Amino acid sequence: MKITQEQYERIAELFPRQRGNVSINNLQLLNAVLYLVEHGCKWRGLPECYGKWDTIYKRVNRWAKDGVLQRVFLALQKEQIIRVDATIVALDSTCIKVHPDGCGALKKVVARASEKPGEDGTASFMWSPQMIRL
Repeated sequence: MKITQEQYERIAELFPRQRGNVSINNLQLLNAVLYLVEHGCKWRGLPECYGKWDTIYKRVNRWAKDGVLQRVFLALQKEQIIRVDATIVALDSTCIKVHPDGCGALKKVVARASEKPGEDGTASFMWSPQMIRL
C-alpha cells in the first residue's frame, strides 16, 4: 500500500518540518513505514527504493518517541486513507518453556526398558470423549 501525493497533502501538517540536508522526504518515509507494516519484514529487508533503512529507522524511532506516528496513523484512519488493524503479540522466555528436545543438541534416541518389567509399571492411558466413536 502506498500513499499518493494528494493523500499526503491532507495530513502534511502533522509531520515535523524537515531541516537540513534531508535525503528522504516525509511521503517516502511514510510509504516505507506502510511497507514494513504490510509485509512485516525487518528494517534491513526494506527495499532500496525507499532509501537507506538506517536513516528511515532513526527518523521513525524519533517520531515514535515524539508521538508523531500515532497522530499520523490516527489521521490516516480518520481521513479513511488507510485502514490498519495492528495486533501486538509479545512472548518471552519467562512464560514459555522449551521442551528439552527443542534446545538443538543431539539426544540419545534409544529407549531403554528396565530389566524388570514390573518396575516400569503398567502403562496409563486416559480416554477422552473425543476419542470414542460410536
